[in-house]
Amino acid sequence: MAKEQQLHVLKALDVAKTQWYHFTAIIIAGMGFFTDAYDLFSISIVTKLLGRIYYTTPNPTRPGSLPINVSAAVNGVAFCGTLAGQLFFGWLGDKMGRKSVYGITLLLMTFCSIASGLSFGSTPKGVMTTLCFFRFWLGFGIGGDYPLSATIMSEYANKKTRGAFIAAVFAMQGVGILTGGIVALIVSAGFESKYHPPSFEEDPARSLTPEADYIWRVVLMFGAIPAAMTYYWRMQMPETARYTALVAKNANKAAEDMSKVLNVEIEGEDDKLQRIVQDERNTFGLFSAQFARQYGLRLLGTTSTWFLLDIAFYSQNLFQSNIFSSIGWLPDASKMSAIREVYKVARAQTLIALCGTVPGYWFTVGLIDIMGRFAIQMMGFFFMTVFMFAIAIPYEHWQQRANRVGFLVMYGLTFFFANFGPNSTTFVVPAEIFPARLRSTCHGISAAAGKAGAIVGAFGFLYASQDKNPARRSQGYPPGIGQKNSLIVLGVINFLGMVFTLLVPEPKGMSLEEASGEATAESDDHDNEFDIPKRFEGTNRSDIGMDLSGS
Repeated sequence: MAKEQQLHVLKALDVAKTQWYHFTAIIIAGMGFFTDAYDLFSISIVTKLLGRIYYTTPNPTRPGSLPINVSAAVNGVAFCGTLAGQLFFGWLGDKMGRKSVYGITLLLMTFCSIASGLSFGSTPKGVMTTLCFFRFWLGFGIGGDYPLSATIMSEYANKKTRGAFIAAVFAMQGVGILTGGIVALIVSAGFESKYHPPSFEEDPARSLTPEADYIWRVVLMFGAIPAAMTYYWRMQMPETARYTALVAKNANKAAEDMSKVLNVEIEGEDDKLQRIVQDERNTFGLFSAQFARQYGLRLLGTTSTWFLLDIAFYSQNLFQSNIFSSIGWLPDASKMSAIREVYKVARAQTLIALCGTVPGYWFTVGLIDIMGRFAIQMMGFFFMTVFMFAIAIPYEHWQQRANRVGFLVMYGLTFFFANFGPNSTTFVVPAEIFPARLRSTCHGISAAAGKAGAIVGAFGFLYASQDKNPARRSQGYPPGIGQKNSLIVLGVINFLGMVFTLLVPEPKGMSLEEASGEATAESDDHDNEFDIPKRFEGTNRSDIGMDLSGS
């Protein structure tokens, strides 16, 4: 943009050297995503245990399992809440400010994590109903974390490493998934060591010890701990300068807040601000024709790619145990006790997360500001398509015992390239390419489209993956198209993700105002951190509490 049009406070943020407050912001926002992922994915570890505890019939001939409607609700209700939360808090973040509502999401997550584990009822229906109720509101809080965390991190970051900083926040999702598996491993191993239950085949009654009911409750409630620990630090963060200046229209307050964060003197520029905010490019609303012309294709690109990605990503994550069972990597349920089954499912999820999921996130962090968002997203969708077809087309080949390791390697690679690819970039880009006054709302809309895809994956894949052979189908489910054909469909969905990625612009190396089109490109090239006045460089501060303090 023309130099005289950019506020000094925004310039200071764009070119500030990477320093301690950046990492503090990553930790504060990232712990929310750690909790998000832990809460969303830990349910898949304990779903089979819930079926055994609450739906085992008297004198059973096979281990109990959740009825089809209950399983769909338990797995999918949190996504419904998340979708609603993304839309609501995304809109609220632009209306009230990012910080004003940032703590509400953590309080919801903390309370509902605990309440989910304490789900009460004297009947299986009662327990499942209260569990679904609290998981909906848990998802509602989680949903708010998406647009708020992404927007806050993008508006704090400098433009050279902004992609890495936003991606690092999102990478905590992988750590949360991994931690969910580790917690379940520790809890189930401890209970198994204490009670030594036999397998269902050996003794159906004793294979399900009454104490197993504590396992799923402990696993779910653990998610409250990181959320509660982060609340204080979130409340210490000042409002972002871009919201204060460009939306709340108070450049002097923005300069004052960021002077404390960067430990430099920044002058307020309310006079210049008035010229900027009165520019016709900075006044139209979300539902205007001008927004449709300028940002319509961008919003279509971010919503469609996130929608398609989440169909595939959440289908794979939520039903890992079904896929592993179908290839024989997990023993038949009758050959394990209820506690042992939790251990085996958790071990499988932990292995996939450790080898494929977590590394993919951090490859994105390291390379996103080198390769760019577009290249990583296109590459990720491409390899997800390739590996999904490589798994699906010769599916019978991978079911043979000698070939199971190869299956697991390629299945893990689909997770790697999901995370070193669109699962990360679909989160990063919407926080960069929309104007400040609509940034949180548009990110919330994009994320909500993703959760709509997750709902399709959670509900649709559950039904679609059922075998036409009743003997190989989960009890109570209608026939579907089978796991092979379901995986082929997911491969096609990944390919469509490549097509819609063409609608997404590349914001690498731009300021947020340039990337969002709020102003024209700068007229000269004197905007790097070596050319700017010394007062904009910033210096490290040792006090973690004061780095992001508004007081």
